[in-house]
Amino acid sequence: MDLTNISVGVALAYSVLGFAVVFLGLILLMIVIGIMARVMKTSQNKAAAPAPAPAAAPAPAAAPAPKAKAPGTAGEIMLHTVSDRDAAMIMAIVAHKMNRPLNELRFKSIKEVK
Repeated sequence: MDLTNISVGVALAYSVLGFAVVFLGLILLMIVIGIMARVMKTSQNKAAAPAPAPAAAPAPAAAPAPKAKAPGTAGEIMLHTVSDRDAAMIMAIVAHKMNRPLNELRFKSIKEVK
């Protein structure tokens, strides 16, 4: 068969066959991706399902509850040679310079450098 001199009908048939092969490949790819998505979703659902809790051993004597902190606090701060007033001013300046609310910052300690 001579491919240099083909009729319009044969060329059209080849092009339609080429398009069909490409679209068949794309459809198969969509099916594989859909199957993989379902498999991943079911495996995530199985992993997220809570396991039955084992019988808990009797708890030892409960420790006293810590003193409740004020809402919005981030814990304790250690002040080294700094007054409460100066520490509050430093924390406010840092929060202002960082453009963050003070309750989103955590200060562990403040120490005056001499």
